[in-house]
Amino acid sequence: MSEAVNQGTFILLPAATVAVYSRDHETLEAARNLINDWRFARVQIQVEEGDVTTATNAYKEINSADVVIVQTDTIEETFVKKLEDLGSQCSEGTSAIVVGPVNDVYLYRRMIDMGISDYLVRPVKTEIFADVIAKSLIDKLGVTGSRLIAFVGAKGGVGASTLAQATAWGVSDILGQKTMLIDGAGGWSTTGVGMGFEPSTTLAEAARAAANKDEDSIKRMLFRASDKLSVLASGGDVMLEAPLQPEQLEELLNMLMVTYPVIIADLSHASENMVNAVISKASQIIVVSTPTLTSLRLARSLIQEIKEHRGGDDKGIEMIVNMQGMAAKNEVPKKDIEQAMEFKVSTMLPFDPGVFVALETQSKKFMSDAKGGEILRKNLLPLVQKILSVAVNESDAGKEKSGFLGGILGKGKAKG
Repeated sequence: MSEAVNQGTFILLPAATVAVYSRDHETLEAARNLINDWRFARVQIQVEEGDVTTATNAYKEINSADVVIVQTDTIEETFVKKLEDLGSQCSEGTSAIVVGPVNDVYLYRRMIDMGISDYLVRPVKTEIFADVIAKSLIDKLGVTGSRLIAFVGAKGGVGASTLAQATAWGVSDILGQKTMLIDGAGGWSTTGVGMGFEPSTTLAEAARAAANKDEDSIKRMLFRASDKLSVLASGGDVMLEAPLQPEQLEELLNMLMVTYPVIIADLSHASENMVNAVISKASQIIVVSTPTLTSLRLARSLIQEIKEHRGGDDKGIEMIVNMQGMAAKNEVPKKDIEQAMEFKVSTMLPFDPGVFVALETQSKKFMSDAKGGEILRKNLLPLVQKILSVAVNESDAGKEKSGFLGGILGKGKAKG
């Protein structure tokens, strides 16, 4: 897969269903491993031992998955007939991928002409499965998934919360994206100070509303900071207790991501379990550090653990070095930071005490201030705009797709 296509599919995929039918242990295991890929956080993956006939029989009773993957040991006319039978039982718009035994250009073209989304040759590695399925889902559903951007501080006092709030204002009011800001700190949250509201709810209450699919209650829990920026007005939680379990936070995020194209999550004082839950789901993680040795050592360890948590890949991870110049004699230069950490610094933000205190206590006024806000508009927003460039490109969203075997069947079958 080309680098351009790979970049285009490296996003949180829209909610969808994928079914894999195979009798090959290696293929089944590769498909099961997709649950560890953060892109598939909203994708339900069904893996069954079987073949094209198994899939056909299943879809006589239930709706087909958005993407159906079938493996075959032989490519003959009888298999083509079985594919036609499968297509007649699939819902309209279903995409199909075939895993076959031989690498044959003629066979590949024939499969594509039939309406098959892709043809793969066994054995198929997990990363190949992931990229091909991601491309198929994007072709089918468009780039409609929300972007979840998580801010994590390497240690306390590095300014992660301040930058998360500034980013939320910038994305909504300057980049014009409908945005939600959520703070995972529970009772330790200071978001209300900078955003200008008194906490009116708790994360636990919001999670209960999400579990009950109570959208009206969720709406009442939001503070509308501007036309395009909403904040979950939490902070009333008990300080010495974990506000909620990771699965509750994930359910809350799932509900919010249906409505908000961009969600900014501040994890600077969240529990370890909550941080793990969000970084597994986030499309982008921004690690915030200062240029001091103690902070950088923790940042290096944090980035390494995040990489391991996300399958060893550092894509989707950015690093901001904040408060440059606060203690110049004790700071590590950028080139030495990158060499020691073996990780590129995305941006360095100069320290201005007046600016950052103003941002922490009155962030809205700060971001609209021509002089004070220039630091972040110049150094922070270009990074965020780069992060969002794929997600906000909706030119292909909503387009009709012909679907599985459309070239030879010209119809689909919908089930109630």
